[in-house]
Amino acid sequence: MSFSLVQLFPDKVPLTDAFPDPRQADSDGLVAVGGDFQADFLLAAYVRGVFPWPMEDLPDGWFCPDPRTVLVPGTMHVSRSLRRTLGTGRYRTTFDVAFDEVIDACARQNRPGQGGTWITDELADGFRTLHEAGFAHSCETWRDDELVGGIYGLSLGAMFCGESMFYRESNASKVALHALLTRLERWGFAFLDCQITTPHLKRLGAVEWSRDRFLDAVAEAVAEPTRLGPWTDV
Repeated sequence: MSFSLVQLFPDKVPLTDAFPDPRQADSDGLVAVGGDFQADFLLAAYVRGVFPWPMEDLPDGWFCPDPRTVLVPGTMHVSRSLRRTLGTGRYRTTFDVAFDEVIDACARQNRPGQGGTWITDELADGFRTLHEAGFAHSCETWRDDELVGGIYGLSLGAMFCGESMFYRESNASKVALHALLTRLERWGFAFLDCQITTPHLKRLGAVEWSRDRFLDAVAEAVAEPTRLGPWTDV
């Protein structure tokens, strides 16, 4: 179903024009500073291809880097190791069963080279509200009844904005990503936004688009209906 910020947040002024043109971002991709991480402000950012990236010296920065990293459904590189893992049946995956646990685990995930997490309490709360509103989703990886990996992000039209992954066992986050991309391909999603390039994402098949190409794709994607509501049993 389609949506509007006015319908979802009738007590607030629509924020679709809250951000400057992201095509005019600076060399670091910085678009704006300020605002908050409430759900309406987050939606206003993502529909324009902008995302929050809290840092110690810039806790309220909003970015649109050039280039932008994306994964196109159907193009994920499945390594031999991951293929073996998928074939064993060791893990099962679910959607929207443990959103809070996934976002908390992502915030605590140890990431070499990073001094902390960008997933602040305020940002997590904003995404929890978006989850309750039917926009934010998680994919979980389980071994028996133990949560061992997952990914969460935001679904808008024909794009999925991936926010973070975590794992407690080797390949567990990749299993969740594979399940998510398989579903996105089945539903005709255009791309999964990965935001920033990393060697890990490149090995999985992520590619870089210019900012202009990415923003053109965002405009097309958000014109499509959004699948609101839980993805648990669909």
